[in-house]
Order: sequence, then C-alpha cells, then structure tokens
Amino acid sequence: MTNRFFLYDDTEDTKTRFVSFMGENQRFDLAIVQTGRHYGKHLVLDMQGNRFAIIGPDDLDEEGYLEYAFQLSKKDAEELRSFLYEIV
Repeated sequence: MTNRFFLYDDTEDTKTRFVSFMGENQRFDLAIVQTGRHYGKHLVLDMQGNRFAIIGPDDLDEEGYLEYAFQLSKKDAEELRSFLYEIV
C-alpha cells in the first residue's frame, strides 16, 4: 500500500453545461463546469481538442489567453471569446 500525502480530496456539486457550436472555421464542443472551487471562474473543457482552462472575465480580457490555452488562431479564439463572454 502506498502512503499518499493529499493536499486536498474534496467532493463538490457542480453545474455542467455541454454546448456545441460551429464557428466559421471549426466546431467547438465544450463542457463548461461551474463550481465554487475556482473563485467564481468556470472550468472550460474543449472535448475535441483535449484542452481545458479555468476562465473568468479577466481571462477573456487577457490578450492571447484563449489562443494559448486552446491552441487557436486569433480568429477562432475571438469566436470562442464572444461565446464565453455570454456565460462567464
């Protein structure tokens, strides 16, 4: 048996929204998780691209954040940013 040093091991109720939409160049298949864990930010999972990020309004305003986090072109990131502004 392995001794583990847990930093935390919590169970929390979440609200998850699954959404898929077609942008001009690509399809977005997202799971958006709301939890109290991340100070009001959302956990956004890109199920097609196998990437995720913890996102709040301040992150959407940060230049290049979505491009980096989801490996998107500037145009594709702007489409995602526009959608996420509606929900975060």
